[in-house]
Amino acid sequence: MSTQEFITQRRGDILSSGALSIAARDTLSVIGQDPAPCRRDPAPCIEALSSPSGLGTEKRLSALAELWLARALNEDVPDSAAGLDTYLQAARHAYAYLFHTERPPALRTFEDRQTQVRDYYNYATQQASLKAYRHYREHPAELRRGGPGLRTANWRLRIRNADLRLPEGERLPDELIPASTLTFRGLRSIYRRDGLGAELVAVTRTGREDAEDLRQPWSEPAFPAVTAVLSFPGNDLEAVLRTREAALTVYDPYRHDAIRLAGDTVPLAANFTSGYGLWLARSGFAAQAIRNVLGSADGLRAPRIYLLQPYDPERRIVLMLHGLASSPEAWVNVANEVLGDEELRRNYQIWQVYYPTGQPLAYNNQAIRQAFRDTLAHFDPDRAAPASRDIVLIGHSMGGVLGRLLVSSSGNVLYDAIQAHYRPGPDLQARIVRDFGGLLHFTPVAGISRAVFISAPHRGTPYADNNLARLASSLIRLPVTLLEQFGGLTRMAQPGKADRALVANGIDNLSETDDYLQLSNAMAISPAVRYHSIIARRSEAGPLEDSDDGLVPWRSAHLDGAESEKIIPGSHSVQETPPAILEIRRILDEHLRTLAPSR
Repeated sequence: MSTQEFITQRRGDILSSGALSIAARDTLSVIGQDPAPCRRDPAPCIEALSSPSGLGTEKRLSALAELWLARALNEDVPDSAAGLDTYLQAARHAYAYLFHTERPPALRTFEDRQTQVRDYYNYATQQASLKAYRHYREHPAELRRGGPGLRTANWRLRIRNADLRLPEGERLPDELIPASTLTFRGLRSIYRRDGLGAELVAVTRTGREDAEDLRQPWSEPAFPAVTAVLSFPGNDLEAVLRTREAALTVYDPYRHDAIRLAGDTVPLAANFTSGYGLWLARSGFAAQAIRNVLGSADGLRAPRIYLLQPYDPERRIVLMLHGLASSPEAWVNVANEVLGDEELRRNYQIWQVYYPTGQPLAYNNQAIRQAFRDTLAHFDPDRAAPASRDIVLIGHSMGGVLGRLLVSSSGNVLYDAIQAHYRPGPDLQARIVRDFGGLLHFTPVAGISRAVFISAPHRGTPYADNNLARLASSLIRLPVTLLEQFGGLTRMAQPGKADRALVANGIDNLSETDDYLQLSNAMAISPAVRYHSIIARRSEAGPLEDSDDGLVPWRSAHLDGAESEKIIPGSHSVQETPPAILEIRRILDEHLRTLAPSR
């Protein structure tokens, strides 16, 4: 027998191969049972094993857990609440093996059999969770009444929601999906944590956000990761095997690394990628990003901030801003790598800004600031939580330009430019300050102490002036209210004349000759902000000063005073490459080290 055949034989079981494990077959042989019929019809073999027979407790319970699971798989009716009793039996016998036999789990850490039985427990818990969910979907009145819990022919199951936050008035998510059934194109890795419990995604809102959601500029996770755990009352093996009661508790795996179960502390299983991937897969961002840059009627009108996990006052915020004609999809692997890193996940939470990239930089600067302030005010009104301090901003392309504005002070740069160009009198100057102060004067956003600028055209790009860019710019339709706002500033500054520079759209603003962009370069970045640059170059030939990433020249992306400047061979969308992600992780780790004394 080859090594591969040996490993397959030793580790194959009812879940991995569809056949009973060698451990279960050996146990059945000891009591004179033929293992082959036991797979086809587990009931007689379960009965034979259920009474004491001289077998060790661990062997008996592990075989019973596998046989009950085999029976559940034989009888299961997909998409039905039927079969809950059998899955509860499988979970109970696995639970009894794990926590109520002679040896505690810690003494069996290296045994294949414990890993197999843990998998039986997790799978049975997953299926029991789905069937309980389907029961309540079919009988919603039972859930509204509350009471003693779900009753089946032989069991009473109590549901305990430890952490799952549902929209107001909702008792159940719209869908409950096993994370193990999901895989995604475009994600390099799926990050999870081994442990006890069923890894699930709770879909709390489907379809497009409604008008009620849009009254606020933030969105909490609509596809949160949850982990379900089954427990059975009883302080000893006999009590656990006698009970017909169970509790199904739902946990947030971001808040719980481990839980107490049957007197032991055990790691909580988790999947940190599937909920995020499902959100992106159903978001429609790819098509919507083009509508947003063109200003379509059904496009985005104002920035929104998406929380990738439930708000945690103890975790620092990583605020991500995408580039032109893009969306949160631009960060798919960056965000997933942060979520997948245990140290970063424990210390950071990701907020992603989604904004209408066709609108002027001045508008988006003001609107993103307001959206961010409103979001922080909602979750931390007193700005006392660690989450409201030492925020890290990461911006790609246009998002990097906006990020620089967010950490800069305008001083009198814009006022002076208007004064020099239009020469308004004192009364008119006062009116401009009163009505348009937010556009013309701003200070660094409080709380941001580090920034990462990736392929950011701080001084513009010649590609914003080529024929294709000019065509795209001509197709952009700015909202009427925004045109009126900027037009009002123009008319106020110089009655009877129009100035196109003051109503430039997002593409116009990235031109090397754009007035607003050039003025922004005269604004000082806050001395309290440490900043870094990640810059791509298409070719390593020739001087760095003459290089570009296909869209942005090095001379535009370079910033004097940066703590680090990482040059990466590649194109403009460099943020998704492994070297860029490693650099972002390095910067986030460095940020944590600077905070260590205060944490």
